Amino acid sequence: MNSHSFLNPTFKKLCLEVIKEMRVVILFSGGKDSVFATHWALSVGMDVVSLITFKIESNDSLVFHIPCVELAPLQAKALDLPITYVPGISQGEELSRLKDCLMELRKLHGIDAVVLGVLLSDYQRLAINEICSDLNLRVITPLWRKSQDKYMLELVDYGFKFIITSISVMGLPPDLLGKILTKEDVLRIIELAHKYKFNPAFEGGEAETLVVDAPFFKYRIRILDYDIVKEGLYSWSMVVKRVELERK
Repeated sequence: MNSHSFLNPTFKKLCLEVIKEMRVVILFSGGKDSVFATHWALSVGMDVVSLITFKIESNDSLVFHIPCVELAPLQAKALDLPITYVPGISQGEELSRLKDCLMELRKLHGIDAVVLGVLLSDYQRLAINEICSDLNLRVITPLWRKSQDKYMLELVDYGFKFIITSISVMGLPPDLLGKILTKEDVLRIIELAHKYKFNPAFEGGEAETLVVDAPFFKYRIRILDYDIVKEGLYSWSMVVKRVELERK
């Protein structure tokens, strides 16, 4: 499959004309969307200066992914990319800390743009656009408004290995937690999403994911031990206890 099949025609043209020489950073959670955004940036020839991961010290954030982000440095090693990992972020200070981080990376590396894996969240996209506008940085969102059903199936077809690390919605069964999703699993999720009226790609926070392998990973991530914690009526989370990198 051509990786550009994920992209809309506007981005295909932009790739050819503008962005190939860009120095970029990628907002990176380790979930399926930010990992695909990383793959896309590399595939079109961008110079990825750094991944950026914020560790939020609360159970909720309107801006950043929370579960299992402490594994992002391990994923960066699997990708052989530098990472700017920022722990200790309090809820409510995410955007101000992000602006400070981008200012520092622009000063150090002369970055041109920020790449986001955002699919549907207007709040996240507009908030980050405002910050980047102030800093004269371009925001690039290659997955914006993609078909959610199609995107999920294409990820599996393209060879992305990812697991669900948290669930926060009625209709998603906890037996999916920690399991590398097959095409059958994704079809099941899409069917449940249509039945229970949630986003099949989890863009509303219905679930979070972690990529453990992809075609461009130099190592795969093996989760050796984990617990499942029930947090509410329809909420569960996965707590990873032991993990290792395995050379491919």
